[in-house]
Amino acid sequence: MKSGTSVSGESRQNTKMQIAGRERREHRRHDLETQGIGMERWDGQHRAGQLLGKIVDISAGGVRVRAKKTDLRPDQHIRVRLSLPSYAGISPFITPGEAGLEPNGEWIGWMTVRRVASVSEQEMEISGCLVDMNDINRGMLGLYLSTQPLAA
Repeated sequence: MKSGTSVSGESRQNTKMQIAGRERREHRRHDLETQGIGMERWDGQHRAGQLLGKIVDISAGGVRVRAKKTDLRPDQHIRVRLSLPSYAGISPFITPGEAGLEPNGEWIGWMTVRRVASVSEQEMEISGCLVDMNDINRGMLGLYLSTQPLAA
């Protein structure tokens, strides 16, 4: 393309559709199954969190958890607590503190259940989107996960 010329809006849109067609996920999934990290169903106002299950894989936008059979169903919103250890000097989340932003290993928010699949008679996999995570924490989680192995 010559200098000074521009691509038409239609051409830009076609290019975006071609790129979007190759990868349907907005965020890359990372395999944390071998680390045995749990995720809690959280109701901090009334009681301590209850273990929902172990994280199978996670991305900056969602998580897949292996859990005991439960009554969860797609399109249900649940409050969750995600607690991840620091890795390679990187904390997965940040919080406002007295001296500005401070590293944090915990995030409490809402997950929308997208898929529930039976694995065995006693276990199921629950997949969902982390819907109310702010952009800064989503970016920090993405940076943290970039040090982890990718999921298939």
